[in-house]
Amino acid sequence: MNTDDLIAALAADLRPVRRAPAPGLVTASWAMAAAVAIGLGALYFGPGDGIVARIAGDLPQVGAAVATGLLAAFAAFQLALPDRDRRWGLLPLPAAGLWLAVLGWGCVQDVLAGGPAALALTTSYRCLGFIAGLGLPLAAGVLWLSRHAAGLRPGPVAALAGLAAASLASAGLSCVHDLHAAAMVLVWHGMAVLLVTAIAALLGPRILRGAIPA
Repeated sequence: MNTDDLIAALAADLRPVRRAPAPGLVTASWAMAAAVAIGLGALYFGPGDGIVARIAGDLPQVGAAVATGLLAAFAAFQLALPDRDRRWGLLPLPAAGLWLAVLGWGCVQDVLAGGPAALALTTSYRCLGFIAGLGLPLAAGVLWLSRHAAGLRPGPVAALAGLAAASLASAGLSCVHDLHAAAMVLVWHGMAVLLVTAIAALLGPRILRGAIPA
């Protein structure tokens, strides 16, 4: 068989491959869908009174959470592409560190204002339910959008998907929750974000392997 015949035989059954969309475009599309879902969730839970003042007071925390979520989603879509550097996975870490720093400083301010009693914790399963209930479906959305390209690094992609979804859900929760103590926010929001990220990291690779065509 000559070279031309060999090339023709190899190319006979090939199907066109759709190029993966740009990570920035996919991130923007997912973020808009997430904003709608979180907004509907906030309306269902009930935004309560003083929502504008509440958001304004929590603006540094909310801004850091949103930045963490968007950067994590962008990093997930970057890592889903086989030709991208795995160091994209580090992209959300500065924003996540800022988020923790803001909450930590809030704990310090609460202690200075009210003493050690400000660190007292109570239960807030509503926060856990809100973040997990919205975070898991939103994380699945990231996995679905990256299903055709995430075969090489499914674990990191899934973990970043969970972090992205839970961070945005945590920011949305600031519109409806009544936790004023920074320690409560740190514990319950942090617990929910870690839970969603861990579940996504454990189950995401299986979902991706099942969704990627052979």
